[in-house]
Amino acid sequence: MQRFLRSRLAVALPVTFLILFVSTLGIVAFTYYYSVERVGAQGTNLKVSTAKQNMLSLDSAIVSTLWQPGSSATYELSDSGGKTLIEPQNNTLRLQINNAEISQTIFDSAIGKVTYQLPYSSSSQTGLFLKGDSNSITNQSGASISQLCISNGVEYAEIQLRYRPSITYAVTGVDDGRAVNNIRVYIVNLNQSQAIALYGGLPLQATCKATEFSTKTFQVSSAVDSLTVTADLDGSVTSLVIPVTTAVQGAQINLEMVVCSVSIERWVR
Repeated sequence: MQRFLRSRLAVALPVTFLILFVSTLGIVAFTYYYSVERVGAQGTNLKVSTAKQNMLSLDSAIVSTLWQPGSSATYELSDSGGKTLIEPQNNTLRLQINNAEISQTIFDSAIGKVTYQLPYSSSSQTGLFLKGDSNSITNQSGASISQLCISNGVEYAEIQLRYRPSITYAVTGVDDGRAVNNIRVYIVNLNQSQAIALYGGLPLQATCKATEFSTKTFQVSSAVDSLTVTADLDGSVTSLVIPVTTAVQGAQINLEMVVCSVSIERWVR
């Protein structure tokens, strides 16, 4: 009996040590895998944060050149693990004006955009606007014409930088019995930019090529009290209702388009 117990004990001890060894090995492997995943996720999130700041800084460089033909600014996008796309023939803007007496398309063209395709991240914050908001046109004083947002891409999320039109309006008196309403539409056009699709760091230069003015004049009766401007920016549609002041003979609407052409190109030092 004693010999039997000793033999069972002799077998049980190695088995117990084997179970402990396998369990410990499993715990170590799991801890290592979890640590690697955590470090990788933190590294990717840091790259996403860097990409956000890069695009904000690039936007500031572009905005600093607007409405000043011949001015330029440079900015070097650092490598954040993603891909930079300069897309001059993407992002179509269509502007229409309508009321009871007017119906016309006043602008219809691609105005370009800049996209940064992010590396995979579980916290990419898709739908977040880093600058501006979802409206495709604005008439608010001080509102940003920049739209910088995180959107769903083909594979992963991407940061998109584009520019929406802005409107100002004022009544400047009466001419020949008609109240004079001046409406001005500002448009930033990037379609003269260089088409680029590159990974890694990228030095860029933004140059204001020209600011072009054009005016259309409309005569309306005193029955008209507003003008609706609808902007379709790459499928995102927003309408603004602009008040129209009339006099005895109605109103004269002077619609001025101000288009600022900006070129974004690879900067060679």
